[in-house]
Amino acid sequence: MALPLLLCTMKKQLLLLVAILALFSACQPDNKPTSYRTVEGKTMGTYYKVTYQDSLDRDFFTAIDSMLVQINHEISTYEPNSTISLFNKATSSYDLGMDFKAYSLCVANPSQCGRVKNYHFFKNLMAARVANQQTNKAFDPTIMPLVNYWGFGYTPHKAVDKVDSLKVDSLLQFVGFEKVVQADSGGLVVLKKSLPGVQLDFGGSGQGYGIDAVATFLELHGIKNYLVDIGGESRARGKNPKGDWWTIGINTPKPEAELTDFTRVIKLENKSVSTSGNYRNFHEVNGGKYSHIIDPRTGYPKQSNLLSVSVFAENCLEPDVLATGFMVLGLDTAFELASQMKGIEAMFIYSDDKGNLQVKQTPGVAGMLVE
Repeated sequence: MALPLLLCTMKKQLLLLVAILALFSACQPDNKPTSYRTVEGKTMGTYYKVTYQDSLDRDFFTAIDSMLVQINHEISTYEPNSTISLFNKATSSYDLGMDFKAYSLCVANPSQCGRVKNYHFFKNLMAARVANQQTNKAFDPTIMPLVNYWGFGYTPHKAVDKVDSLKVDSLLQFVGFEKVVQADSGGLVVLKKSLPGVQLDFGGSGQGYGIDAVATFLELHGIKNYLVDIGGESRARGKNPKGDWWTIGINTPKPEAELTDFTRVIKLENKSVSTSGNYRNFHEVNGGKYSHIIDPRTGYPKQSNLLSVSVFAENCLEPDVLATGFMVLGLDTAFELASQMKGIEAMFIYSDDKGNLQVKQTPGVAGMLVE
């Protein structure tokens, strides 16, 4: 009788051990790598990179790339047959062929917006109109003729060796948002020009818009953790693969600085960021420099001690247009405006009287800094 009793006792102990091990295993964290994907490619004359977590491990490259191609086909001045190029070539008016009622409905239901003709173009136009009012006309997409003159547009990139003030003055007649008038033609949107030479440039809004479009697509597919980056502008939601908030670096605004040379590192807690600066895209003439930041109010490149502006908000389109407008406004005026705007934070990097880099920021930026 002793042997069966011993075996029974051992069996009970074994079952107890198995139960304990099962309980211990159930309490342990899942050590399998989190399912994150990265898709990347080229768009808008630069790169795009999208990192996202998807429990279904779906590859969204084709959908995202196709979407960015379509956006480019509506807002790129480098495509001769894009919507914006056709508008720029028109002499008096251009029919967008867009049903305004359908546009209004899809704003509330983004999944339907892909069916609205020239939706991307019109969204950029509307965002630019708001920014134009917010910045007292410092941001103005009708600046295209001046951008071309100074050698930064879709015409050959060539520095202006000798400035023709009469030519600049003549081009200013085409600049001003009031020169583009929205009209209705049987429910379809028609844009009318006050002068044939009026042209649009969405270079100050396109990347931010593209980022928001990709982010909306991801969210419609249930993605909650992602980072969308186009040319250094970013929108973040949720956490990165390490389980931390996404972080981005603010480049040191010097032409010789490496792309990994950061003045500050920022934690993006469900935020977007766009940076505009005058230190990389410029022309050199006779030992001097002028940047691509053109003041639409004067017609000339902006001369300022303000080197770069980074703007933070929930979406990326608003920071994109505001960063450009703030560069035109200059340090003091832009800082005052940014400090008054709801939902906006901004960091300004400028050169002091001794040529040293200094940073000025709105109060909310302090909580975003990574020590």
